[in-house]
Parts: sequence; C-alpha cells; structure tokens
Amino acid sequence: MNCRMNPSIVVQAGLVLLSCYLPIRLSAQGLSNLWLGGFEDESPPPWGGVDLNFMSGSLIITTVTRTMDYKRTNANITDASGNLLFSTNGAYIANATGDTMYNGTGLNPSIYTSNYLEGLHISQACLILTKPDAPGIYHLFHGTIDDQIGQFAQYLYLTTIDMSLDGTLGGVVSKNQALIADMLNVGKITAVRHANGRDWWVFCHKQNTNIFYRLLVTPDGVSGPDQQAIGIARYADIGQVCFSPDGSKFAYYWGEGEDLEIFDFDRCTGLFADPVHILIDDDNSMGGVAFSPNSRFLYVSSVEDVYQYDTEAPDITASMVHIAHWDGFYSPSPPFATLFDIAQLAPDGKIYIGTGNGTQHLHVIHDPDETGLACNIEQHGIALPKYFMNSLPNHPNYHLGPVDGSVCDSLGINVGVPEEVLRLGVQAYPNPNAGNFTLSYPAQNVVGELEVRDLSGRLELRERIPQWSQMHRVVLHEAAGMYQCRLTWGAHSAAVRVLIEP
Repeated sequence: MNCRMNPSIVVQAGLVLLSCYLPIRLSAQGLSNLWLGGFEDESPPPWGGVDLNFMSGSLIITTVTRTMDYKRTNANITDASGNLLFSTNGAYIANATGDTMYNGTGLNPSIYTSNYLEGLHISQACLILTKPDAPGIYHLFHGTIDDQIGQFAQYLYLTTIDMSLDGTLGGVVSKNQALIADMLNVGKITAVRHANGRDWWVFCHKQNTNIFYRLLVTPDGVSGPDQQAIGIARYADIGQVCFSPDGSKFAYYWGEGEDLEIFDFDRCTGLFADPVHILIDDDNSMGGVAFSPNSRFLYVSSVEDVYQYDTEAPDITASMVHIAHWDGFYSPSPPFATLFDIAQLAPDGKIYIGTGNGTQHLHVIHDPDETGLACNIEQHGIALPKYFMNSLPNHPNYHLGPVDGSVCDSLGINVGVPEEVLRLGVQAYPNPNAGNFTLSYPAQNVVGELEVRDLSGRLELRERIPQWSQMHRVVLHEAAGMYQCRLTWGAHSAAVRVLIEP
C-alpha cells in the first residue's frame, strides 16, 4: 500500500518549525510599514484620510475616515504586526482609533503651533523611538517654531508614551520636557541606531553655526546633549536630513545657499567625519534627501530637479547625475504643481517623493540601487485618491542591528545565536493559497533574491528582494501543487514551501 502524506500537513509542519525562531529576528517587524496621510476629512472628497501600507511587501493605498490632519509634520509607529499604535502631526497625538490620546494634547507650546493646531508645516519635526529594553514605552522627540521672526526652534522636547494606559490605547506620561534650550534649526530631527544594536543617537542642529547637538537614548533614559562642530554653518533653513540605511553616512540638504553636505558617521562614538560640501547649480530651494537601500546612492529632490550622487565615487561632486526635471504636470489642476519635495525610503525598497503641494500624486524612484537613469524615476507615478500634503513620515531604520565584532558590540546581541537560526524565520501566508501569497522574513542589509521552484526543481520565478524589506508579495500563475520558495542573501538562505490549490 502506498502512503501519501497530505501536502498541507507538510506545509504546516514546516511553518511550525520556522515559527520557533521568529521572535529572534522578527520582533521589530512592522514599525515603519504604515504611512498615514491626507487631511481635512470633514470636507468632501478628494479631501480625507489616505494610508500607504507596505505590510504585504507592495504598496497598498486605502482611504480612511479620521479627524487628524497630516501636513508636513508626520510621525507614526506600529506594533510588530504592523497595527497602528499612535501617530502625531506635531500639535497632538492620536491613538490607534484616531481619537486624541490620553493626555496627548498641547504638544510644542508656541504661537506658531497655536496657529496650526490641525498639523504643523515643518519637515521632520517629530520622531518616535522605542525606549530600549522597555516594551510598550515610546519616546517622542519633537519641536516647533518658537521664534517666527528668526525662524528657529528654541527647544527640543521629549514626550513619553506608555501603551499600557487607557485600555492599551496608550497615554502620555510626561510631555514637553525640554532636552535642549537653544537656537535650533527647525525640524530635521533624526536618529540612528547605536553600534551596540540597542541604543539610539538623536540629532538636531544649532542655527547660525556648524554645531550638531547629539543625545544618547538608553534603557536609563536620554543623556546629553553633547555637541560637535563640523561642516558649514547652517542658517535659518528647512530642507531635510537623513542617515543611510546602514548608518554609515549622513546627508543634510537645504537648497538656498548652503545646499548639500554628506558626512561619514561612526555609530560607536556618534561622531560625524569627512564632510563633503556640494554646491548645486540651480535656483531651487526646499526639497529633501534619501539614500538608496544599499546606502551607496544619495538622491536630492530640489523643487524642479532631482539629482543622484554616488557616495562611493572618488569624486562625489563629479558623480552627480541629473535624473529628472519637472515635466509641468499639475494635480488636480493649476496651480498645484507636482514639484519635488521631501523624500523617504520605503519598506518596498523604493523612494517616494512629495510634490511640495497638496496634490493627488507622489513621485517614485523604482530602482534606487541602480546608477544614473537606470534608477527609473517616475514623475507623479503614484496616484492617490485623496489630497496628500508632503506628509511622508519621519522613520529611522528601526531594523538596523549591531556592528558585529566592533568595540561597541558590547551587548552581544548576535553572539551565541546559531547561524542556522539566524537564517531562518521565513513565512508564507496565506498557505495554502491560490497563487497569490506574501513572504515575510527578517530585514537584511544586503539585496536578496527569491527563487520559486516546483518539486522537480524547475525554476518558475526569480525576483529581487530589496535591502531592509521584510515582506515580498508573490504572484504565481502555475498549476496547483507544491512549490519551494528560497530566499538568498549572500551566503545565507532560507526556504519555505507553499501549496497552491486549484
């Protein structure tokens, strides 16, 4: 008698084995996969809320009903499964239901904030970090414009949220704690993981100087501030800053006079080094910066133009490629031009760029790891069902781990974890399915590759897996049966079987 095991049982058994290892590498999954946008929900369409969700591995756009408006200031965070915990527009904090969080009003007290209670118009004026080794506790770093004549912030604030309050909807336990009192360039609050893989460095800039303020976030709280004088003096500006995904580089852009600076960064010491100052020959201002997933290419969006720089080139300035000039498109009609403004690297490995106006489109760079025009920038390539006002969220790389083997790798986060365990953690769902499913896996700092084969070994699909992504959507137009999905990152790989049902 021939014995034949039900293939769905084989699949489920494999998933049970893989799930044993998930807490090791997937505890941070989610966090930055949900982007909230839209505003003035009380007005008729196309006003209202719109969400950009990357949890499936691809961008899914939905409309929502909510009272919070998101202008230029926008930060949010989700749990490990991608469920929204809370968000802020710089004026107040909203919980997962969209209501004002317990004790969540009154952020950033100033005349400017009082004039924009529906949401601040400042790039990177809020940033959310998980408190190290304190599940359910979150730090919100934030600021506003305190002097509207001098156009500077007088404070960098800290507000702390405890998600155990208000029936797990969360509540604010301390608010508007002044960490820094000085003349600060507005917004541009950013952070990067310490080389130990647990703590955080947080930065802002002192106006009319070349001084960066630096804070260190640990389980014991926030220490500092410390200062470093490096680079050019920065006067009243807006623009955008960002770290590369691997934390080794930092960029600062404001297109009116000071233009672009690129620094090396030491995650152990929290210090910048080797600044490269690049003057860009255009008449543009504002705009933003974003690094490619492989941390090599830097993109500068400068109102009417977009540039790519190769940060590994011997002459970074000479490496510039002009990849786009505004094509004259308006959304939905003049005078709402789809210009180039703030930018953000997304979990799907693409870079999205706001339009500088409240329009119904975003620009997208589809292949940012590629050189020059091969990066495939598509102007107004993302159509949105609602108006969207440059509200790309201010997300650091939550998935960046320790610098293994460095002097600062003092916590041994990856020490003692068997290599075969580090390679596991791939899931497929739904499973079984009809040929459409999603793979989830640990975020990796290198580009990966997916191969799908049938049980005879015949290759059915090969696709690229972007760096730092955690989800990949798969569509198989194949016959019913069992298929193996193998994901490979350099010398490491992991596999899971999926069952396609008729």
